[in-house]
Amino acid sequence: MAVKRAVFIDKDGTLVHDVPYNVDPARLALRADAGSSLRALQDAGYTLILVTNQAGVALGRFPESALPPLWSAIIERLEEEGVELTAVYYCPHHPAGVGAYAQHCDCRKPQDGLLRRAARAHDIDLPRSWMIGDILDDVEAGHRAGCRSVLLDVQSETEWQLTPIRTPDYVAPDLTTASRHIAEHA
Repeated sequence: MAVKRAVFIDKDGTLVHDVPYNVDPARLALRADAGSSLRALQDAGYTLILVTNQAGVALGRFPESALPPLWSAIIERLEEEGVELTAVYYCPHHPAGVGAYAQHCDCRKPQDGLLRRAARAHDIDLPRSWMIGDILDDVEAGHRAGCRSVLLDVQSETEWQLTPIRTPDYVAPDLTTASRHIAEHA
């Protein structure tokens, strides 16, 4: 029986400022409130897991081997803020990609494969968990997995195609507000 609760966090636009197809750790910039917000969630007993689409691999913008140094940089920067990121799960696929990466898969958000894999590996109770993202595909992935979802409204969503599964449980202007809401609605 799964016992832990988690907060699944999207990367680009949510945890870090979105620099399209960036894999250069030197250009990586955490949101100003990322450390304090995630530390508050961690202190409230949540396991923190990064879940991110990395279509740049499939589209030939960078090799998959460029990602581990980026994950290390994110983990190190969060550790400097007193935050332990338990794991990173990513999807390198895209239907318009090339080679083996050109596929419809269960891990590319809005599908929930990344969250479900993380839940199995880390003993996560999905109904007691949350997904935070900056677009409705993140919200949908969280809901598909059985989590509650927070939309970080930072002007990243452009389509606003709301359906019941794509309607966030809460909309927050920043990570501080999102983390406060999650802690209050455990």
